[in-house]
Amino acid sequence: MENSSRKIKKPWPTKDAMAQIYENNLWGTDGSDFYSGEGSHDPSIVRPYINKLVKFLSSFENPITVCDLGCGDFNIGKELVTYTKQYIAVDIVKDLIIRNKEKFQQNHLEFYCLDIARDELPKADCAIIRQVFQHVSNEEIQSTLSKLLAYQYLIVTEHIPEGNFEPNIDIISGQGIRLKKKSGVDLLAPPFILPTKKKECLLTIPLDSYQGVLQTNLYQMY
Repeated sequence: MENSSRKIKKPWPTKDAMAQIYENNLWGTDGSDFYSGEGSHDPSIVRPYINKLVKFLSSFENPITVCDLGCGDFNIGKELVTYTKQYIAVDIVKDLIIRNKEKFQQNHLEFYCLDIARDELPKADCAIIRQVFQHVSNEEIQSTLSKLLAYQYLIVTEHIPEGNFEPNIDIISGQGIRLKKKSGVDLLAPPFILPTKKKECLLTIPLDSYQGVLQTNLYQMY
């Protein structure tokens, strides 16, 4: 007989929270059916990021495979596909993935609806995680990190406070980010301490209108 006193683990709210964000345009709108916010559309943010990633992807003699974990409306990802051997785009919102499959079609491009904290992740040489961890709890980040060790490279972008800050203050997954708590995600700090061979800061963009900076780091795994 099952012990009725055993605690039942509550499901993470991320899937429903992200679906609600798109349904209610909580990240704004440009009139389209899905909009991943100004961080994915503002040219002053997007263009330098794309330039850096194109330079990285083009540095390989043979194109590599990329897994985009949290691809959103794919306004950024669509600019990178050409420079890869295979591009696998993942998001937790089912209707968004259905829309992306219809709108963006190339022979070496695939879309999957997955919860990166719960589901098995596609194999690739490099994983891109852009402004995803900032929205989710430490428990979900930790669950995802254990799977990221399978990739040779990680490119992670996070909105963090400028200057010194207390990293990794926990939050409930949703629209908000740790910046409201004067914190941000640092994968090399407790409780995460991601094991890496090398870390390189590819890009730091000041965000005057939003406070803080948008920082992109490249991690080379063991």
